[in-house]
This record gives sequence, C-alpha cells and structure tokens, in this order.
Amino acid sequence: MSFLGSSEHTIDAKGRISVPARFRELLSKEFGDKLIATVSFDRCLHVHPLKSWEAFEAKLAQRSSQEPGVKQIYRVYVANATEVDVDKLGRILLPAGLRGHAGLEKNAVWVGQAKHMELWSKAAWEKASAEAFGESFKADIDRIFRETGAG
Repeated sequence: MSFLGSSEHTIDAKGRISVPARFRELLSKEFGDKLIATVSFDRCLHVHPLKSWEAFEAKLAQRSSQEPGVKQIYRVYVANATEVDVDKLGRILLPAGLRGHAGLEKNAVWVGQAKHMELWSKAAWEKASAEAFGESFKADIDRIFRETGAG
C-alpha cells in the first residue's frame, strides 16, 4: 500500500493539521501513529511513518560520510527531523521551525509520495505542480515512465 493523492487542509493557530483520512487508514493498518517530520530540500516537509524512517536511517548509516551528499543529508534532513504523534482527532502538531522552513501558515496540501508524504504550503504546491508539467522535465519524465512501465 502507498500514500497516494493530495488533499488540502488548514493549519490551526497552535500549528496542528489533520492528516488526511486515507493516509491515517494506511498508517493505522501498516505503521502506527508515530511519524517523523523533517525539512525537504524542496521547501516542503517530508513526513515519514516511524518504521519507514528507521529503515531509511539504517540504510543511510551504511554509507560513508565522505560520500558526496551524505554529510548534507545528516546536517539538514536528519538534524531537523522531529517525532510527531497523530492525536485522537487525527492531527499532528508541527513545530514552528518546520512550519517556517516550508512557509506553512494556514493553507496546506498533503501530497502522497508512495512511501512517505509531503506537506506543502498551498501556494508553493501550486507553483511546484505547475513547474512539474513544464517542458524542461518532459524528456526525463517520459524516460522514467517507459523504464517503469507506467506510461
């Protein structure tokens, strides 16, 4: 099962946001209610089920810190990771620093990314989504679709 689709939600004054129902269903069936939220290099947040995050950390630990990019992943992605719990009402509390990184104020969009979720400000998601349809990515997208049998 995968995190698929997108869903608009609002962030309340305390920094809480509801996790989409279809994502909560997958979490409860497969992963539990503990998540890891962290910054992304795309100015959104990545939200991983704890079990998936632990698998990522284990794979990352096998790589040399001298490998290009590994040190940066630790310094940015891992260093900013925070455990968040899904409460009884299906919400998570986003720390202010993470909200600030992604420009999350009121209107946000959850975006499924198969193995994890992204959380974008609505304006940033609309811009990123429009850019993804741009000609500069078309050749790469066509190639990947052919290679994966998806297109």
